[in-house]
Amino acid sequence: MMGLTKMRFLLETLVPALLTGMLASMAEGGTHYYDFVLKESNFTRLCSTKSMMTVNGSFPGPVIRIHRGDMVYVNVHNQDDFGATIHWIQPGTNFTYKVIFGEDQEGTLWWHAHSDWTRASVHGAIVILPTEGTTYPFPKPDGEHLLVLASWFKGDLNEEYKEFLSNQTLTSALDDIAFTINGEPGDLVACGGETTHRWLVDYGKTYLLRIVNAVVNSELFFAISEHNLTIVGTDGAYTKPRVTSYIMIAPGQTMDVLITTNQGLSHYYMAARQFVTFDPSITEFNNMTATAILQYRGNYTPPDVPSFPTNLPLFHDLDSGLGFLPLLRSLATPEHPVNVPLNITTRMFITASINIVDYTFEGTEVTHLAASLNNITFMDPTSSILLAYYRHTSGVYTTDFPDYPPSYYNFTGDTYPPPLSVLATKVKVLNYNESVEIIVQGTNLLGQGADHPLHLHGYTFYVVGMGRGNFNSETDPKWYNLVDPSERNTITVPKNGWVALRFLANNPGVWLWHCHFDRHLTWGMDSAFIVKNGETPETSILPSPAYMPSCAVQSPIRLEDFQDSIELVNKINVN
Repeated sequence: MMGLTKMRFLLETLVPALLTGMLASMAEGGTHYYDFVLKESNFTRLCSTKSMMTVNGSFPGPVIRIHRGDMVYVNVHNQDDFGATIHWIQPGTNFTYKVIFGEDQEGTLWWHAHSDWTRASVHGAIVILPTEGTTYPFPKPDGEHLLVLASWFKGDLNEEYKEFLSNQTLTSALDDIAFTINGEPGDLVACGGETTHRWLVDYGKTYLLRIVNAVVNSELFFAISEHNLTIVGTDGAYTKPRVTSYIMIAPGQTMDVLITTNQGLSHYYMAARQFVTFDPSITEFNNMTATAILQYRGNYTPPDVPSFPTNLPLFHDLDSGLGFLPLLRSLATPEHPVNVPLNITTRMFITASINIVDYTFEGTEVTHLAASLNNITFMDPTSSILLAYYRHTSGVYTTDFPDYPPSYYNFTGDTYPPPLSVLATKVKVLNYNESVEIIVQGTNLLGQGADHPLHLHGYTFYVVGMGRGNFNSETDPKWYNLVDPSERNTITVPKNGWVALRFLANNPGVWLWHCHFDRHLTWGMDSAFIVKNGETPETSILPSPAYMPSCAVQSPIRLEDFQDSIELVNKINVN
């Protein structure tokens, strides 16, 4: 089995956000135990009933709620008939994870599966409260609430995934038919309304609202009618307070906001709709708006229809979407310090592109759409990169992922060189404690410039710079924020723009980095970092447990599913 089959075989390189804490660190605090049961469950939405994989029969899945520095044991039982990676768990088996959260993680994270697109329904939030005896870096809220934004697919997701692979077009992946808020699409869809999520609040209170974007392929705008939002954290790190009337949140991101309930007693819509950055001539996309209701307690006559947030940006509002990206800054206080690497030892310049790949499969030349980083379309190996690295097994991957693209041109222009990506399993090796800077440049290759929310497992990074157009190595670094940059684990590379990231490679292991649009991940916009061990046991990778499950169950998807796409590139106008 080869490459673009996106059933994941990287084991711990594909640990979901649940497991991206610093595994080599020591934690003092409480210990928590959870049982997760993967199984098929029936749900009725949009006038029809379907079965899908869930954890404990709920959508979204259960919340892990801990204090900073706590330890968690999660025993996962797979009672489904489909393998899943929270690591890899075969049907009919179970696996227990020991999760040590980093001592600097506080706020909201999330966990999710990473097998094909099963994370669409296998996901949930992680709430990390302040250490016992301490409090938030803002006035303690009167209460809190959690909202998980997710995708709803019409039919069997595994079958739709197969269809996606056999019919690769620029729009074939945009096949969720609705978005949901805490599992419900809301009032503005067929058969909606009766089960719309409601949040009951009291007048004059301040609440902490935790928001998770678990959507498969879309960035989202979110707003609450007639209420401002004060952003105070993202991706498990606090930020300086920022007041806004809406947010733009990418898949894989979390956001903590404060809301003060100071409006008249009534019902107010909380609404989410897609932020679209791909070619505006493409009209086939999920254009529904998911709604939930913020409902004041008290004696009053409720409105016939809740108030709708008129400030919610429209789908193609690039200024509102891209303008939101650079707003956030870290607290940079003694209690929540910033440690931006200053003496950079490794520099990388990475282009993120929609591309075309050629390869030979069973004697047939195949050409189809792909996605790439520095013109490398990642090919999944048939065994674990982590175990291959740990056991010094050759032939699974190569360590020559390029630090720079093969050629330079006007990356964001309307003319571009002929696209052609290389199908390969290339990774980047870093020494322990290297200071890394990565410039990620979005391109307009194939005329398909779009946002790319990039996520790095095992780390947070500082976003020291961002801009539209082509990165200028002479002038743009002069404007880097090295004082209080935002600390993230997922950041959007803006359409036809760039971001500059810095991190210290102090978490040894094998760590996936990828676009969090699953269609781009499926097309190969991913790779992995191998971070070598330090000089002590505390700075070295933990040994593989004796009961580590093997990847014995293979994906039902095969490369022959791509055969229907061979002629696809003839439909694309290549300048």
